[in-house]
Amino acid sequence: MSKTESMVRVGIAYVLAFGAGGAWLAWGPRTGQLWLDGLIADLIATAVVFAASRVHKNSSLYDAYWSVLPPLLMVAWWVRIGDGGDRTRAWLVLGVMVFWAVRLTGNWLYAFPGLHHEDWRYPMLRARAGRAEAVADLMGIHVFPTLQVFAGMLPVYVVLTNSDRGIGWLDIVACVVGVGAVILEFLADLQMYRFAAQRRPGQAMDRGLWSWSRHPNYFGEFTFWLALGLFGLAAAPQDWWWVFLGAIGMCAMFQGASIPMMEQRSLERRPDYQDVIDRVPRFVPRPPRKQREFVA
Repeated sequence: MSKTESMVRVGIAYVLAFGAGGAWLAWGPRTGQLWLDGLIADLIATAVVFAASRVHKNSSLYDAYWSVLPPLLMVAWWVRIGDGGDRTRAWLVLGVMVFWAVRLTGNWLYAFPGLHHEDWRYPMLRARAGRAEAVADLMGIHVFPTLQVFAGMLPVYVVLTNSDRGIGWLDIVACVVGVGAVILEFLADLQMYRFAAQRRPGQAMDRGLWSWSRHPNYFGEFTFWLALGLFGLAAAPQDWWWVFLGAIGMCAMFQGASIPMMEQRSLERRPDYQDVIDRVPRFVPRPPRKQREFVA
């Protein structure tokens, strides 16, 4: 299947998914809590994408959902809420989010070869589940990331529903952090693409940003969700104890699942990757450790 045909099929699946979720938001029964209405609509859309993934026998069909859904969910909430929050802060959040979504979706469009290819982690997760592979596919590959992103979106809901505090210095910090995170991810991906085009078989990446962090792209992604938490804190300081839960969850996912899986694969495929682990920090970018010189 060509990349063009694959993109058309993914696009159709997403139109159906967001149409189903939007229909529930517009005409479905109300729970009395708009954030919960949004979660149910999100899960309905996820179920449609899951069905399409099963039809195409490829769970990578879900991958772009991570970056396409958040701006749509924010706009849907904003339309329903109206002028409940500070408009300047809401526009700042939407601007940062659209910048992030365009960058990340563009990266997916560039890197995704088509539906003949599937992320190597997905078959592995399904195989580990044995007879429960469909459940693992639904919950682990589709529903869990949806819930993860939704948790990261809750500070946006706080921004849209709180108007007690006008824009201040913390909003500027959040905006700078968010934009900086997106730029960091862009540069990290760009450097990796350039390296991959000319690397030797088995060679590990340790140049540019990747010499300061073994996973600068993951750090940038975490930092973006941290920025949303900062916007939520600026809108409602009394909610400080939970507005960062989504960002903390993202960090836990990267540290507990994504990074260990990527590093184990790199150790198996790249003989010199252990040297990178010994020198380059795991997550937060900082100068690499110097190699010790032993004198005989």
